[in-house]
Amino acid sequence: MMALQVADVSFAYGPRPALQDVSFAIAPGTFAALLGPNGAGKSSLIALLTRLYDLQQGDIQVFGHCLRQQPRQALAQLGVVFQQSTLDLDLSVEQNLHYHAALHGLSTQAAQRRIDAELERQQLGARRRDKVRELNGGHRRRVEIARALLHRPQLLLLDEASVGLDPASRLALNQHVRQLCGDSGLAVLWTTHLLDEIHDHDALLLLNRSRLVAQGSVQSIRQSGESDLAASFARLTATREPAAG
Repeated sequence: MMALQVADVSFAYGPRPALQDVSFAIAPGTFAALLGPNGAGKSSLIALLTRLYDLQQGDIQVFGHCLRQQPRQALAQLGVVFQQSTLDLDLSVEQNLHYHAALHGLSTQAAQRRIDAELERQQLGARRRDKVRELNGGHRRRVEIARALLHRPQLLLLDEASVGLDPASRLALNQHVRQLCGDSGLAVLWTTHLLDEIHDHDALLLLNRSRLVAQGSVQSIRQSGESDLAASFARLTATREPAAG
């Protein structure tokens, strides 16, 4: 069973298409990179996957649960880190996590056990009582990952999660998420417009101006004579007509 199955998904803002006939699948335990320039449609896709927008055409399934017909079961398998932080800066790390756990109906005792475990996994145990505003950007992102994993989802979505971080923090966050994927079998969809966040062995989905123009490993997407992903990216994003994203 696939962690995520997207079939023939199209979405438009009025007459302007944001996504056109997008189809792909992500297997459990896979780190998949969703790459595209700004305006490609990445954020529109994340909004559909998280039901911020209603699906207009096509089908989305999360571990076999149809997002349209079985939203509770599908979303229960999903953890999300959005591009814009939604942490309460004036609450402590632990308070933010307890609030999220309560929204998912976890008992106080169960929530504390999971919070302790996630803070340990994110190497944030010593910062649990610090207010979020006292943390740097990389640590705030780790708090958001801890929060996203509290209800034990099997698929983690990260929408441009490294935006605004310095290069060292971006690298550390990327490596950390990959480690989570490898250690626990978590499926990850990492959206980015930065080529250096993608490794040769990643499953790659390349969106450009509303269409999925390539998918597969980085090696399979390269053509003869292309020495790196940058050359492939330039070729695949050079000739499409603009669309909303």
